[in-house]
Amino acid sequence: MLEAVLFDLDGTLADTAPDLCGAANFLLMEAGRPPADFHRLRPYVSQGVRGLLHAAFGLTPEDMDYAPLAERFLARYAAHLCVESRLFDGVPALLTDIEQRQMTWGIVTNKRMRFTDPLVAQLDLSPRTTCVVSGDTTSEAKPSARPVLHACSLLGVDPARTLFVGDDRRDIEAGRAAGCTTVAVRYGYLGDCGPIETWGADLIIDHPEALIAYLGTQAIPPTAR
Repeated sequence: MLEAVLFDLDGTLADTAPDLCGAANFLLMEAGRPPADFHRLRPYVSQGVRGLLHAAFGLTPEDMDYAPLAERFLARYAAHLCVESRLFDGVPALLTDIEQRQMTWGIVTNKRMRFTDPLVAQLDLSPRTTCVVSGDTTSEAKPSARPVLHACSLLGVDPARTLFVGDDRRDIEAGRAAGCTTVAVRYGYLGDCGPIETWGADLIIDHPEALIAYLGTQAIPPTAR
């Protein structure tokens, strides 16, 4: 039976693609190049600056031009962090359902803390979430189990009684390695990680509403706590 839910942030709780893709397209236009199609960039949002610069410019961290461009990307994104970013449809109802079940929930993201904390605040999640673990909170990021285990420790819950929800293969690998039940969300960004059915998730959902139904069968009833 489950007593806690941990969420990835970008592509799982929040649709941050408009602002992240906007930063990449700003750099393209700054370089005198046409903006990239949003739907071509969107799948790479969960991979952050590395994925978006590869999709937009064909660069990898090993390229000489990558580091200065990455710094400009991050500066632009920091200045336009939550202009169009929103919680996905159905997420507010899901979070309310979790809280009404007297379950605890938190966020585990590979986004750096300097971006995570203000974004979570601007999305009005700060007063509600019990923990936020960023990509630089622990010594390793997902797909390592370490940030997931750290979040479970902060929540005071057993990973075996924790659900980990994400939109990237790294989320599922991290959750499985930590001993959590894992959920892959088909509505997220998905990236270039291969078919979602091959990730090894315990459950695949198309909409947050499906998780409400699942919790109805798996969560510990409040009266039993």
